[in-house]
Amino acid sequence: MEHALAANLFSRHLHLLWQFTRRDVAGRYRGSLLGLGWTLLSPLMMLAAFTLVFYGFFELKWPVEATGTPQMDFALQVFVGLLAFNWFAEVVNRGPVLITGQPNLVTKVVFPLPLLAFSSVLAASFQALISLVLLMLITAFLVGGNVTWLALPLVLLPFMALLVGIALWLAALGVYLRDLGPFMALATSVLMFLSPVFYPLSNVPPDWQSLYLLNPLALLITQLRDVLFMSAWPSFKVVTGLSVVATLLLTSGFWVFNKLRGGFADVL
Repeated sequence: MEHALAANLFSRHLHLLWQFTRRDVAGRYRGSLLGLGWTLLSPLMMLAAFTLVFYGFFELKWPVEATGTPQMDFALQVFVGLLAFNWFAEVVNRGPVLITGQPNLVTKVVFPLPLLAFSSVLAASFQALISLVLLMLITAFLVGGNVTWLALPLVLLPFMALLVGIALWLAALGVYLRDLGPFMALATSVLMFLSPVFYPLSNVPPDWQSLYLLNPLALLITQLRDVLFMSAWPSFKVVTGLSVVATLLLTSGFWVFNKLRGGFADVL
């Protein structure tokens, strides 16, 4: 039932979804000199900073060689981790205010409110995909591309669906629980260090690795690193697990959202 609602919402309001997503992306850079050029400049500056700090200052090396260039290995591996984390964190931190930040859409017009969750995820995905393409170009320049890159959508699409489910949950609960926003900001900061963003999963003690892999963000990061740098195909087990979790979150997210939306106008 909830799957049908999601598909119907997406197909019927595709143009509206595109307009909201485009407005969201453009609004971030409106009035700035470089405009959308920041989508390229930001990841380039991050990559340069990682290389300087982690290799130039601390002389850290990644345990597994990826590019054959030590000064780039650590920077690129960390870049993948932060790319995934920033993608996740943007959706999670915006989720609690998706509805409360736009009360007119609830109280004054008839609007398909779940569309805000889809739009939020697509806008966050735009920056993530720009960074990913840039990373692939740099990697291809250093060591060449790989056919396994064609399988990246098998990892990215389930994660996007998972993010929509999370956004639906947070958007609905955020109307009633105003402390949810600050709590999620704190939780994502903690999660950054509990996910293999700045270190490989192999650095985690064996007894803790199974627990670590319950974290979808850890699964995404490890799979991206394997596919991009190790010429490995996505793990069937991981892709299946992500797809199952995404389905559960998306289905339950729609159900909770529809149950709670009746009281949105009264609260706002």
